[in-house]
Amino acid sequence: MARTYNILVVDDEKSVAFLLKEELSELEKYEVTVAYDGAEAINLLQSQPFDVVLLDVKMPRVSGIEVLKYIREQHPTTIVLMLTNFADVKTAIETMKLGAYDFVSKPYEREELLATIDRALELRRLTIDNKLMEYELNRQGLARDFIGTSPAIQSLIRTAQKIADSTAIVQIQGPSGTGKELIAHLIHTSSPRKNRPFVIVNCASIPDALLESELFGHEKGAFTNAYAMKQGLVEVANGGTLFLDEVGDISPMIQPKLLRFLETGEFRRVGGTNAMKVDVRIVSATNKDLQKEVEAGRFRDDLLYRLNVVTLRIPPLKDRKEDIPLLIESFLEKRAKGKAQKRLSDEALQVLLQYDWPGNVRELEHVIEGAIILSHDDVITSRDLTLTASAGIQKSNPLPLPQKEGEFLTLETMEKMQIELVLQKNNFNRSKTAQVLGITPKTLYLKIKRYSINTPAKE
Repeated sequence: MARTYNILVVDDEKSVAFLLKEELSELEKYEVTVAYDGAEAINLLQSQPFDVVLLDVKMPRVSGIEVLKYIREQHPTTIVLMLTNFADVKTAIETMKLGAYDFVSKPYEREELLATIDRALELRRLTIDNKLMEYELNRQGLARDFIGTSPAIQSLIRTAQKIADSTAIVQIQGPSGTGKELIAHLIHTSSPRKNRPFVIVNCASIPDALLESELFGHEKGAFTNAYAMKQGLVEVANGGTLFLDEVGDISPMIQPKLLRFLETGEFRRVGGTNAMKVDVRIVSATNKDLQKEVEAGRFRDDLLYRLNVVTLRIPPLKDRKEDIPLLIESFLEKRAKGKAQKRLSDEALQVLLQYDWPGNVRELEHVIEGAIILSHDDVITSRDLTLTASAGIQKSNPLPLPQKEGEFLTLETMEKMQIELVLQKNNFNRSKTAQVLGITPKTLYLKIKRYSINTPAKE
């Protein structure tokens, strides 16, 4: 079993520090590092994150209280346990007001110490989970299983589980809405890292100016409005998996820094000078052809090769229609929420099986969700189905065809007309429009600007 938790023991009594390291190292889940004074502890904390710090209160040069203040400011997810002699219990209680989680009296009882460390690790897990809520609200209620019995999907799942035990960087390719995040989550939960954080970064939804700070964090005063130090997501994900969604949208300015991180595991917070190192498994996803992006000069070839150690490709839903009934059943069950579950009529199922699903599984889920709301009884009929705007466009709003030679439209003109039409069909809701068109909201925004498409001031 790999060691999964990093513990820093800080005590100027070398015999105590040695004993703590020996006893904790007997448990395979702990990797223990020792510092014999506060200055050495701060130097170690500047080079790598720790899950728990066992910190002596009284030390020469730099006291335990000073180290505690540094940890609370620079490493807020690290849990601190104070080590104190019996006579210093009052001081230890005071340190808890400064942010220490608990204290352990010396001489300590081994079982009591281990129980306290376990509680500290649980608190850290909850702290990180709460921190990740800021980035994962869109995932609430999302099914975590990748559904499908088609040969292509079963082969994909087997491959994902097979590579989970390795540390290889994985790239997942496939159209939008096919479930790339679910495959990334499957790799994480099938790996030895399953009990550590699974952190998602949607590279397309974060502005270029903020992406570096989100990934690597920033120091206080690094830029305007940087009023406090902030940990980056690579630091939060330490020991776990970092999922870079829409990695093809990372700007050329950030790409060299990401490449360096992938090659060394080292990073610097924005505005910082200290290089830190973390142990993170990288999984990325894209709906773009990155080789074409390289040829166009928008993506570094060395970054592509680094991300592309192992490649998984998810087929579009139109190529695995035998999975549609299973997916529908899952969505109906999910939306029932304790009420009587609705079912689909044979006629409605045939309509859904004949459709090509440009928005893939995500579009299917939205269609089923809408049908549940629109249906008046327990059976969903074809009248309750509202397919995407693109379906309507194909049936009743085709793009104008040339009437005679010389009237052909350019691709750019056709693209502009298509975007305008889908925007109108979706009441200028950019998120829905981007889903229908199979592009990211950021790409849609850029195309609206490029073609000078008029949109209402308030959407």
